[in-house]
Amino acid sequence: MTKPALTLYLAAPRGFCAGVDRAIKIVELAIEKWGAPVYVRHEIVHNKFVVDSLRDKGAVFVEELDECPVDRPVIFSAHGVPKSVPADAERRNMVYVDATCPLVSKVHIEAARHADDGLQMIMIGHDGHPETIGTMGQLPDGEVLLVETVEDVAKVTVRNPSKLAFVTQTTLSVDDTKDIVAALQARFPAIVGPHKEDICYATTNRQEAVKAIAPNCDALLVVGAPNSSNSKRLVEVAAKNGCSYAQLVQRATEIDWRALDGIKTVGITAGASAPEVLINEVIDAFADRYAVTVEKVVTAEEHIEFKVPRVLRETA
Repeated sequence: MTKPALTLYLAAPRGFCAGVDRAIKIVELAIEKWGAPVYVRHEIVHNKFVVDSLRDKGAVFVEELDECPVDRPVIFSAHGVPKSVPADAERRNMVYVDATCPLVSKVHIEAARHADDGLQMIMIGHDGHPETIGTMGQLPDGEVLLVETVEDVAKVTVRNPSKLAFVTQTTLSVDDTKDIVAALQARFPAIVGPHKEDICYATTNRQEAVKAIAPNCDALLVVGAPNSSNSKRLVEVAAKNGCSYAQLVQRATEIDWRALDGIKTVGITAGASAPEVLINEVIDAFADRYAVTVEKVVTAEEHIEFKVPRVLRETA
């Protein structure tokens, strides 16, 4: 039986970013240096396949520091942690390595600098996301106010409208965030923004790649985890840019083939914490069912690399 023809538009950039790649290397090098087990506070990145692979190598994932024995190293996830976490680790004389993405650390430094200038912070982010918790936890309670939507901007109560600054989570929708920033600037004309946009290069590039392919796709699949903010944003971007069926899948086994019946074109991308092996798995699943033509659509080139902490480079 002849397979139906299908064109796959493969977005580039897609998948791992420099911050995720660095965080995974940190866990692997820590296990190499100190042996197993090495503890990791929160999932190092939001991807079950990656977490399970590191668990098999000797990583133990916990949610809070008090779940870690004091005589084993602990690693803080790429999303960042409140200031109280490393302070607590030092109080307990624990060995720890901070795998916070340098672009998230940049936001932390911005927030602290603005606070030193006497400005109250407004953070644009998702309530409960570990990156938001980590950034808000850089300053005392009440010094960082969270807004998630344009509607939130109208309701937020500030201490002094003339002494405000804003930062954002690094994995937000670029377009949605622009609207929220515009609302903040309209309500608080004196508000100070970051010198350089906080949404990271990888988030922006992956969203731009989806915008480029979405109008040509009958369906678009984003390989990523349901707790991955940047992956979920890719689904939303696809839907807003002309693709009527956009879905998040963790593995090829989650593809809803009935929903794809009769399609001619499919876009494929992946969130910044999804490894290429899972993308290839999805492509292979389509090749089993269709006569596939793969067209790679490149909208940007990425050559950024972040060094791991010195304590691990010395043993690498």
